[in-house]
Amino acid sequence: MLYANAAEWRSAPRRKVLVFGMSGLGKTHLSSLLRASGDWFHYSIDYRIGTRYLGETIADNAKAEAMKVSFLRELLLSDSIYIGSNITFDNLSPVATWLGKPGAAEKGGLAMPEYAARQEAFRRAEIAALEDTGHFARRAKALYDYPHFICDTGGSICEWVDVDDPKDPLMTTLSAECLPVWIKGDEAHTQELVRRFDKAPKPMAYQPEFLARVWQEYLEEKDIAPERVDPDDFIRFTYAKALAHRQPRYAAMARWGVTVTADQVAALRTQDDFTDLIAGVLPG
Repeated sequence: MLYANAAEWRSAPRRKVLVFGMSGLGKTHLSSLLRASGDWFHYSIDYRIGTRYLGETIADNAKAEAMKVSFLRELLLSDSIYIGSNITFDNLSPVATWLGKPGAAEKGGLAMPEYAARQEAFRRAEIAALEDTGHFARRAKALYDYPHFICDTGGSICEWVDVDDPKDPLMTTLSAECLPVWIKGDEAHTQELVRRFDKAPKPMAYQPEFLARVWQEYLEEKDIAPERVDPDDFIRFTYAKALAHRQPRYAAMARWGVTVTADQVAALRTQDDFTDLIAGVLPG
């Protein structure tokens, strides 16, 4: 690991961490807390995806929808209006909206081939954004003189890692730059995540093999044609399965770093609290 023990972590002139785990367990909360201290550079993977790797694609999709409306079409063709995504650290909706959900077109769904193509584009974008971590860690120090650095990853990072390979290229690269920190939830957290998702289902990125399997399971269980699938019903059906699919993958990724709990992260109030928390889970 980047920091062999608690003393090395505490005395390090630069602390660099990469947080991972299921969305909703505190990654962005922690990143925002550290960013607010003024000493930490916050590198958001989802923000990087939405601005650098999929920014033009997301904007073009919005323009394509606007072109279907005659009033907006005329304004776009005459360069009278501009359409772009207003993505921020706190509002990543443009990425999720573009990613979409599969199912009936009249319910806002995408045909599975188009949905799968967007999933693949997102996979490539997320891996590229993760591979930029080292660049941004160096940039944060050289350009802005931030002493510390946190990489705030998306929940789908575990989908692109070969968790059975101790020399997985992506995790080997990332763990050479930062200390990976798994924010682990318990069963109560899982139930709360499922409840929140059921209330407001949001698009997610899935490993291709997992997506193909659960799509087929859904069609067979519901005895329904692909073009009649209710998009929200499908992703609700998939969410709990995705949690179960990802949990052991996160656990395997933890070999590259350390593990803290969602409750511990929720209790943090200052950057010193975070320093103490990580020191407590590193070797003495």
